[in-house]
Amino acid sequence: MIRFVIKRILYFILVVFGVVTLIFALFHMVPGDPARMVMGQRTDSASLAAARADMGLDRPVAVQYLKYLNDLSPLSVHNPNNPKSYIYLDTLLYSGIVNLVKLSDNRQLVLKLPYLRRSYQSRKPVTSIIAETLPNTFILALVAIIFATIVGIAMGIIAAIRKDTAVDRMLLITSSFGMSLPSFFAAILVGWVFAYLLGSYTGLNLTGNLWEVDDLGEGVHLQLKNLILPAFTLGIRPLAEITQLMRSAMLDTLNQDYIRTARAKGLKFRHIIMRHALKNSLNPVLTAISGWFASLMAGVIFVEYIFGWKGLGFVMVTALNSYDVPLVIGCVISISLIFGVVNLIMDIIYSLLDPRVRMG
Repeated sequence: MIRFVIKRILYFILVVFGVVTLIFALFHMVPGDPARMVMGQRTDSASLAAARADMGLDRPVAVQYLKYLNDLSPLSVHNPNNPKSYIYLDTLLYSGIVNLVKLSDNRQLVLKLPYLRRSYQSRKPVTSIIAETLPNTFILALVAIIFATIVGIAMGIIAAIRKDTAVDRMLLITSSFGMSLPSFFAAILVGWVFAYLLGSYTGLNLTGNLWEVDDLGEGVHLQLKNLILPAFTLGIRPLAEITQLMRSAMLDTLNQDYIRTARAKGLKFRHIIMRHALKNSLNPVLTAISGWFASLMAGVIFVEYIFGWKGLGFVMVTALNSYDVPLVIGCVISISLIFGVVNLIMDIIYSLLDPRVRMG
């Protein structure tokens, strides 16, 4: 088991390395100047050159890439005689370093937490920005998957019980439409209908956060209604898949011998569904839920931006628009970490339940 977990962790490290390499290369292939985005279009050449030097953009791309990997890696090489070499000491998540091996007079191998640098625009540490916005994304994804699970299981049970009826066909058509509906288009459509056309009836806002300051600026208030539209939009696709999986699993279960025996004994059909069939039909649904939760954490980018939900996706789109390379890479690493942790947990559970997973 330990060997299995170590292999998965090493695989995850390779994935993060590949993601960072790809994003770093793409940002240096497309036209644009982060220093000019920060300083403005009318800045003079001397100020622009100073900004590039401060951001480390005056060096060759290969040197910038290696230095970023050095900052990102927990094991890194730094110059003990250069205070700027320990720039990560002022981050909120780190209070010191551990000197391991002295390589030379100007080289020291140290152990530290990964340093994601500072945002070009706000000059705040990327780790603190992610720590502020990630909980909003987590809450949105959690509410969306809870909504999709409850409604999807209910719709799947109804479709299985009403097999080949008009209700079953309607639910299948609806779920198929939901699976094929892109998140960004669904967000625009839901916002336009429920917040713009029907806003006077629903009382829902097109944009907003979970916590908002009142008009007088005197306090912060919880606004649960701002969570409804983005959570509903984000839950459409997993709801559709859960509905179809639940219908298929329920139909298979209802054809089992023990279900026919229970019906022959005279048990109520509702009792058979809730006590026997439902429990044995949830395995594929639970597998889909675990995978969808990780996907939702990464798929909130357009939904958050359209609804103005200040989460990780909103920050990432804003950083892309402003060419904020450290913040974009930090957000992508966070999303990759979420995928890696969720998949690792699921792999461990599967390997405990089925030893053939470890052999494979």
